Amino acid sequence: MGACHEDLQKRIENHNLGTYGTKSYTSITNDWVLFLKFDCDNYAHAIRLERKIKSMKSSVYLQNLTKYAELQDKIFNETKSA
Repeated sequence: MGACHEDLQKRIENHNLGTYGTKSYTSITNDWVLFLKFDCDNYAHAIRLERKIKSMKSSVYLQNLTKYAELQDKIFNETKSA
């Protein structure tokens, strides 16, 4: 899970190629795929959204985000402004 300034497909490719180093969790594997995408207004919003989702620390919550559009809308709007 992460926010990006660049092309999303390129970011996934870079993760799978190990471009982001060898010490991070994301470098351990090379089978990253897009799970869920939000189109945020700006990078700051994307970071707030990412942190909110990560703070939930729940795989069930992540699964529900993919299933329920209203849950996606809720978290998107909650994180829209600081």
